[in-house]
Amino acid sequence: MKPTMFIFLSLMTFFASCKQETPVAEAAPAAEPAVDMAVVKAEIQAFENQWADATNKKDFTALMAMYADDAVSMPDDSPILSGKAAIEERLKKDLEKAKDKSMISFETLDVYGDGDIVTEFGTSTVKDEKGAVVSTGKYCAVFQKTDGKYLCIREIYNGDAPSK
Repeated sequence: MKPTMFIFLSLMTFFASCKQETPVAEAAPAAEPAVDMAVVKAEIQAFENQWADATNKKDFTALMAMYADDAVSMPDDSPILSGKAAIEERLKKDLEKAKDKSMISFETLDVYGDGDIVTEFGTSTVKDEKGAVVSTGKYCAVFQKTDGKYLCIREIYNGDAPSK
């Protein structure tokens, strides 16, 4: 009986020594601070206010400074426009058709993102010189923060009225 006990204890010792150690869990990297989307929304609304001001003044230099060089625009009733030159050409045509005293405004409804890349959903309103609403629309824009400021990298917009 002693040899059986010796073999049993030897096997138990052997199997116990074969047990793998459980690796110690590495500490998770520190989480990035949460982005305050209310602050981002306010920044994007300020951007849209500048956009409206530049549009109303027909200040193409200011407008084009708000686009990234490789921006893509998908305007109403138009093919996709790639790059600043194509976007500027379209904006000039659109603003030439606009009545001199009409004013556009934008309202940021919501923003999503991480603070560096932000998607915005909003509405636009054009009013005549008397303040009467001439047209309304909606848009979606994607912004990238570059050197501390947002630039439009993608946009799509269209009017609420049916196309003629």
